[in-house]
Amino acid sequence: MNDQIKKIQDTIEPLRQQIIGHKVYSAITSIDDLSVFMNYHIYAVWDFMSLLKALQQNLTCTTVPWFPVGSGNTRYLINEIVTGEESDTDINGARKSHYEMYLEAMQQCGAEPVAFMDFMSALQSTGDLNAAFAVSAIPDAARGFVDYTFEVIASRQPHLQAAVFTFGREDLIPNMFHSIVNDLNSKFPTQVSLFKYYLDRHIEVDGDHHSHLALQMTAELCGTDIQKWDEITAASIIALQKRIALWDGIYEEIISKRVLEESSVTAEKLA
Repeated sequence: MNDQIKKIQDTIEPLRQQIIGHKVYSAITSIDDLSVFMNYHIYAVWDFMSLLKALQQNLTCTTVPWFPVGSGNTRYLINEIVTGEESDTDINGARKSHYEMYLEAMQQCGAEPVAFMDFMSALQSTGDLNAAFAVSAIPDAARGFVDYTFEVIASRQPHLQAAVFTFGREDLIPNMFHSIVNDLNSKFPTQVSLFKYYLDRHIEVDGDHHSHLALQMTAELCGTDIQKWDEITAASIIALQKRIALWDGIYEEIISKRVLEESSVTAEKLA
């Protein structure tokens, strides 16, 4: 393994452990709890795709007339990842992006993404991220997460984008969460099967093949430039802190909803 990659992994390991052991996972005990999780997490799924396309735009030629950009190795690495993320196969064998699979999983379990779709509609019509934030009920924790991702995108620095993509993203979901989803699926297969499939594909594609490609891409972009390695370490730390804040926001909403429901039941019994 590249020595600089190992150094970054050692530096961010305490933050990774905070995420992997976060209390939000054990708080998910029902379909309603899972719906709360998904209505926050969908923002991370979507901005992951945005970060991926920013990398592709910076590392390859996506305009006409075509000219070679960068090294053939980084072009291969990013295009390979884009193919898997943007046109994987869904549970029925149809080609879809992981984002589209996630939305279908939300619809199946009743986690209607009203606020998210309002945000997407506003963003498509205005092209302005802040304007879309202003007219949609995006949770604060999700907004903070998206804000940082687009700050990194706006930097137009491929090594920073690669760092956040590689060290701050979806390989952080632990086995415990998969066990919870498997348990919910065994009880409610008509509501959770698509989300279970999404996670299974995530493990198979993102957690193994794509993570190795992303590490190679990051090492290729930084080379022997110590300043770049320092910069991506700092960016990775912030990305993980934003993930912790996102998970904190989900946990707080799940618990708040539970307290309100329990209070409502108690009030009904006393009435």
